[in-house]
Amino acid sequence: MQVMKWSVIALAVAAGSTQMAVASSQSESKGFLEDSTFNIFNRILYHNRDFRSGEPARSAQSYREETGLGIRLLAESGFTQGTVGVGVDAHSLSSIKLDSGRGRHSNGLFDTTDDGRGDDTQTEVGGAIKFRISDTVLKYGNQMTGSPVFSTDDSRILPEVATGTLLTSNEIAGLELTAGRFTAISSQTSTDRDTFGLKEINIIGASYAFTDNFSGAIHHSDAEDNFKKTYANLNYNLPLAEDQALNFDFNGYRTRGDGKELLGEYDSNIWSLAAAYSLGAHTVSVSHQRVSGDTGYRYGDIDGGGTIWLSNSVQYSDFNYKDERSWQAKYAVDMATYGIPGLSFMTRYTVGDNIDIVGVDSSAEERELDFEAKYVIQEGAAKDLSFRIRNAFYRADNSLDNDINDFRLIVEYPLSVL
Repeated sequence: MQVMKWSVIALAVAAGSTQMAVASSQSESKGFLEDSTFNIFNRILYHNRDFRSGEPARSAQSYREETGLGIRLLAESGFTQGTVGVGVDAHSLSSIKLDSGRGRHSNGLFDTTDDGRGDDTQTEVGGAIKFRISDTVLKYGNQMTGSPVFSTDDSRILPEVATGTLLTSNEIAGLELTAGRFTAISSQTSTDRDTFGLKEINIIGASYAFTDNFSGAIHHSDAEDNFKKTYANLNYNLPLAEDQALNFDFNGYRTRGDGKELLGEYDSNIWSLAAAYSLGAHTVSVSHQRVSGDTGYRYGDIDGGGTIWLSNSVQYSDFNYKDERSWQAKYAVDMATYGIPGLSFMTRYTVGDNIDIVGVDSSAEERELDFEAKYVIQEGAAKDLSFRIRNAFYRADNSLDNDINDFRLIVEYPLSVL
């Protein structure tokens, strides 16, 4: 299947390269200043975790509760006109502690001071230079990434930021090619350029829309003396009627240790398959995920905390232990159909078993029940202001993990200044 996929992509590239180029992004450039944008993104996050039980026992903390404000200033220039366009991007990321305490700290919102408290304020600035030829962009510097094998996490107040080079090409309709080399990545709570000690990771990938309803992707990363990781995706949408459809989504990773394996052993295969049925405002889905190999699926050490594009990676657990099998049922509804645009609800239940961990009984299970509600204001001065509640109830047995109630209230307000 992999060979066939690449063959189709190669044919598309060959066919596209023989055609005359029409209008491209660079040929339509209005200029460095004329195409510039400046956006301010504000996020308030209230986050508490209640450790209900524990074997492991309630060690230092049984309850964590923090609130913070994140402010992102994002400036992106246009490209200069001509065959080769040049531009720059810049950002400022600031966090402000609104509520925390030494006994309630460590939800991943703030850095930790020498006396064990959350840092009151933090600011990180960065930038990147970019070049564009036709529909191909080369960017070097500090940037947020969204590759399945190198994805910066944005699940708290501020995102992780990577430093390196990324090439993205969209010369052929439906085909996107990416390649990059990164040498540093900062955490969501640190202003250090390289929190995790990343030496070098190289990535390459391709995604292709075979039809309007069928797409595929393959990506690969190589972190020398650590691991090599390959990701594959197939997504098929089957329209049934005007307001009905079936969707099938497959995601999988193959990870193998490389060289000295400086961060420890990597040896796993993990895949998920989800099927979703949508009927008007309602969507019902089921998914299955399975792990095999000598270890569970590992990510986030140096390849970004968002590098887990799998169906059963949910609010608290990823269901990615060694040999684990997990199932999920999910329901979502968009209330716009019922006259309340901007309001949506979601609930899902995920259970995993067959976990192979030293010291944990083979009958151990983990379970997670999630509820989410979100409302986005549709018009007026507060247009796009959103409120989101996420509530997870996680339970595990046989010394697998703590039982946890995880609650988050997220308020976001994007402002387009320019």
